[in-house]
Amino acid sequence: MKNYSIVRIGHEYVVQADAQNVLRVASRRRAAWLVSRAAELLDAEPRPQIRPTAVAVPSIERDPSEVP
Repeated sequence: MKNYSIVRIGHEYVVQADAQNVLRVASRRRAAWLVSRAAELLDAEPRPQIRPTAVAVPSIERDPSEVP
């Protein structure tokens, strides 16, 4: 997040991103930590997508190689 600010409104702190209120917390320290953590997550490399493998479903049919 490049354009953010933490503004005090009453007894709460509001995190604003691009002039929009995004988050409201009771502590400025907590607000700063959350903004820092969000920035780290946005900058992190995405994990490679893992395709789910097909799960073998049990069957009651006979195996053709085993049929006499």
